[in-house]
Amino acid sequence: MRAVPVVAVVAAAAASTHAANADNKRLNDGVVANVYTIQHRAGCTNDVKINLKLQLAAEWHANDVRNNRALDGDIGSDGSTPQDRANAAGYQGTVAETVAINPALAISGIEIMNNWYYRPDYVAIMSNCANSQMGVWSVNSLDRTVVVAMYGQPA
Repeated sequence: MRAVPVVAVVAAAAASTHAANADNKRLNDGVVANVYTIQHRAGCTNDVKINLKLQLAAEWHANDVRNNRALDGDIGSDGSTPQDRANAAGYQGTVAETVAINPALAISGIEIMNNWYYRPDYVAIMSNCANSQMGVWSVNSLDRTVVVAMYGQPA
């Protein structure tokens, strides 16, 4: 078997499309599991269920933040809010959102939770027992990873 020089591998990666196509399901599901733990430590007794409409809204915003470097929070490039995106995805209920941006190809669940847990506004969202539904989406490019979690309170 012939060895491929590292330079050739790096050059091929740089020449590929800017988005890294990774299967982030395990990471996304891990965020939901960590929020479940945070809620139960806060005294919640409910389960946190994945909601595909919230996941779609999270996907839209994650892609928007990855592709628009001026974005760093809840407002989309079109001026949309988390509630606007959830409504457009067909979700009926009140929502909140947390966003993590890492200037690297990847991010770990520990980095996400460290990013969110020490922000009082985000920990309040995560520990709110009324947020019983979630949708999480993460996307990567060679120099940026974005994770968006949408939290829902069903109508």
